[in-house]
Amino acid sequence: MGLLRLVARIMGRISTFRSYQFVLLLAAALAVVAFYYFGSERQNFSSTTKRIKQNQASLNTNRNDADLTVDTRLTHPAGSEVQGGEERDVGGESEGFSSRRGDSESVDQHYHALMMFTKVDKSRSLQDKFRVAMLSMVKHARFQEGEVLVLHFVSDQASKELGERMLQELLLDSTFKYEVLFHDVEALTQKLFPIVEAMQKYFSAGSGAYYSDAIFFLSVAMHHIMPESLTRILQLDLDLKYRTNIRDLFQEFDRFSPGAVMGIAREMQPVYRHTFWQYRKENPQTRVGEPPPDGLPGFNSGVMLLDLGAMRASALYNQLLEPNNVAKLADQYRFRGHLGDQDFFTMIGMEHPELFYSLACGWNRQLCTWWRDHGYGDVFQLYYRCVGPIYIYHGNCNSPIPDD
Repeated sequence: MGLLRLVARIMGRISTFRSYQFVLLLAAALAVVAFYYFGSERQNFSSTTKRIKQNQASLNTNRNDADLTVDTRLTHPAGSEVQGGEERDVGGESEGFSSRRGDSESVDQHYHALMMFTKVDKSRSLQDKFRVAMLSMVKHARFQEGEVLVLHFVSDQASKELGERMLQELLLDSTFKYEVLFHDVEALTQKLFPIVEAMQKYFSAGSGAYYSDAIFFLSVAMHHIMPESLTRILQLDLDLKYRTNIRDLFQEFDRFSPGAVMGIAREMQPVYRHTFWQYRKENPQTRVGEPPPDGLPGFNSGVMLLDLGAMRASALYNQLLEPNNVAKLADQYRFRGHLGDQDFFTMIGMEHPELFYSLACGWNRQLCTWWRDHGYGDVFQLYYRCVGPIYIYHGNCNSPIPDD
């Protein structure tokens, strides 16, 4: 009623003004009406912004059950400035950003790759290796329309902040769609530790099971802590240099034989000839620790193709994770290692090679020659040689990587 009286009072004075004054007063009256009307609905700038943020936040909740093959992100053209701060929960506290081309409503095919990115802020060497890896990946990567490369980094907070800054530069020239996700290392370790605690005393550098060591067994139990919608992922070391399209590596999943849960290349040094020394002494005719093509030289975890769906479905693989079975095999092979997941995969591979697809050496061309100079020079080349094209160099044990 107060509003109507106000309008009536204004209109009553209209007759005393010239036409232009009439127009001004009419506009003022309409402004008053608009103020009261919209004010009753509380539609001002700050509240509208808040509601937009609330709507966006609703897209980022309950992401454990999110289908990672369906794109739910806002998009913008590849090569433009990346946007940070979006959260996605895929097994640990995660934040990320994306750079996209095309229709944001389309359903894209996602290719997932994960790298450990802890303590990088404290190591110039790791930063240099990461730069080589990412620049070479971007240089050769080619993805088709509707395909997205999703890069996962397991990181501490300080390394995450550094990684975000570095990736602004390293991904600048990318011609493909990508997403970047940072996973909190502490959150993942909390989930991993109960699963892998029992095996750590057999495959860790120190004696006993250390909480902080659990993250080095991420690949062993990733199928337990990632959402079921995530079915395939690469796990890659930082000290790599790519010489071909990383998309081609994902095609190796299609070569898996029935029952295989992961693809992994053989170890290219006589590491396990040495580690299995007692078992080899007691079993002189064994293939364990012998060089290829007829021997079992063990595996190198620098490049791994993890079929998480197959890992979940394999009763055999999950039985081998049980503490009593880990202990049984470790005692059977007299095994004590220090290389984390690589040791575990090597040990169970001696007993159950059908769980593994043998990745060609060119996909993980290891360059370390440490064992050649430490007692195994006479047999070193039997392990180290690699016939065929080189797709990825692996500069393990700080080995220099060729410039080509």
